[in-house]
Amino acid sequence: MDRETRKIVEFHLGGRGSKDALKFWKFLLPVYRQCAIIEEVLSPSDLWKVYSEILPSKQHRTVDKESGETTHLERFNNTLRQRVSRLGRKILSFSKKYSHHLISIWYFIHHYNSNLPS
Repeated sequence: MDRETRKIVEFHLGGRGSKDALKFWKFLLPVYRQCAIIEEVLSPSDLWKVYSEILPSKQHRTVDKESGETTHLERFNNTLRQRVSRLGRKILSFSKKYSHHLISIWYFIHHYNSNLPS
């Protein structure tokens, strides 16, 4: 998420391992790869060694949950879970196909970005 515009600039649907982190980093637009600061929430469940292995040290930092630095992204994640119903398993619209999940998330993000004030 771009801090200034609140637009979602990239997403990756997959695991949290080195392979997926590297995929995400490579898909990120070059302008963001050069200047982005990636913030990782400082809690035992969120601190992953993978991030420090993949991301350049000057562009990676950890923040406390109480700092409020990640509130916009946490709010977006909650909205995504609420609005993209196929992410819940025990509902009628659940899809077993990866491509259907990807398309529905992609559609939601584009809709979300287009409705932000410019």
